[in-house]
Amino acid sequence: MLRKVREIEKQLHTTVPGKLNRRQGFDRMRFRQNVPIMLMFLPALAFFLIFRYAPIGGLVIAFKDYNFADGVFGSPWAGFKNFEILFSQPQMLRIIRNTIILSFLQIVVGFPFPIILAILLNEARKLWFKKLVQTLVYLPHFLNWVIIGGIIALVFAQEKGVLNHFVTQWSETPYPFLYKEHSWIAIFVGSGIWKEAGWNAIIYLAALAAVDPSLYEAASMDGAGKLRQIWSITLPAILPTIAIMFVLSVGHFMEVSFDQIYVMQNSAVSAVSDVISTWNFRVGINGGQFSLATAMGFFESVVALVLVIAANVIARRTGNSLW
Repeated sequence: MLRKVREIEKQLHTTVPGKLNRRQGFDRMRFRQNVPIMLMFLPALAFFLIFRYAPIGGLVIAFKDYNFADGVFGSPWAGFKNFEILFSQPQMLRIIRNTIILSFLQIVVGFPFPIILAILLNEARKLWFKKLVQTLVYLPHFLNWVIIGGIIALVFAQEKGVLNHFVTQWSETPYPFLYKEHSWIAIFVGSGIWKEAGWNAIIYLAALAAVDPSLYEAASMDGAGKLRQIWSITLPAILPTIAIMFVLSVGHFMEVSFDQIYVMQNSAVSAVSDVISTWNFRVGINGGQFSLATAMGFFESVVALVLVIAANVIARRTGNSLW
């Protein structure tokens, strides 16, 4: 009996720690098993390294007097001269104000729509109706903004627009929807919601699929109506997803869609439609002032970073932070 006890003790002191150390260290067999997965990950890694991280080095242009002849690293240093020129321009305050206002409206007005749409689709009981609505609301996401711009012009055009066809039946003069600042802003925000709300609702629908149906049954037996169930069960269940999506949307606060603005913009509403992205295109690409455009992009990125950190700190207080 004593002999068997000593054998067991010997195994515990030698074999088991050895296995544990091997598991904690480099496991060749496990590495070989994961080689196919790592190979599948390489294209995604290469994409981010080439198109996301490598271009960060180009930010040095913001601190140089860049020219094609000397290149990025050969151009003379300018320090903060480009930033001084940038913020000394009289129209810069208006451009930043327009960017903030349009981004704020997109988040405040547009952010709740995918949540509401996902809840409504989740409550639909007819499967054929649910699939039909999903197809209709997802479809605009796959349309280019050039096509969306053509649809907007077809609906809101002053002379031959569909909407003005009904307006002229009540009034002799058609209303210039696309040439009035307030109506242009409303169309801008509304078109963005129409294009992306259905696609963004997919994430919330995935979160709703994980909610236990027995919670709704128990709430129904307790006499809770649909609105009460949504408020007490549905929204708390998807609150972590809402917090993460909010932090990510705040990260794009300074990035008003260039395609959308460029397609819908006209000289009559330039006072409210000229934003950072259009200024960068006009000055950087068309004007060839790459240092100024890069300085503006650097400023935009710093503001976005500060806003993401602030939004994450707020979300952390609710226990649903991104990191």
